[in-house]
Amino acid sequence: MAIVVNKPLPEFEANATGGIKVSNVSHLGQTVVLYFYPKDNTPGCTTEAMQFRDKYKDFTKAGAVVFGVSRDNMKSHEDFKTKLELPFELIADTEEKMCHMFGVVKNKIMYGKKVKGIERSTFLIGPDGIVKAEWRGLKVPGHVEEVLKAVKAVKKGIAIPAPATDAAAA
Repeated sequence: MAIVVNKPLPEFEANATGGIKVSNVSHLGQTVVLYFYPKDNTPGCTTEAMQFRDKYKDFTKAGAVVFGVSRDNMKSHEDFKTKLELPFELIADTEEKMCHMFGVVKNKIMYGKKVKGIERSTFLIGPDGIVKAEWRGLKVPGHVEEVLKAVKAVKKGIAIPAPATDAAAA
């Protein structure tokens, strides 16, 4: 089942760092930010993780829990989390179940070859388990602030601002 904004999150279960299991019902009552990224310890992913880290207190103050998701294994995630001092957990989706469910597996061209990669994407799930917003194919600069604004809107029960697009930013 695909992810659809304004619909409930489909059933899933995944393992995260810290020995935590995350599922479609594990965090009901909390706003959840799931951000998918291509790979631990790469420049863009490191920058994105540090920006979520630096705004983490703002997210928790707004009632949200943050999870990073990639295809890396638990050891890689634990090392990445320790190295960057990340205060949130990372989900190891080594079998790409969540990646496929959320539709973030895309064909990319890397060094002239077609490869299957993860499209940098973020999903906002409300306390009621309903997908409130999605950002796909995003650019790292300014993204975390945009997600934080949406989290605050959910907390206040107001409409979420539409995600900025490159056209709107130009």
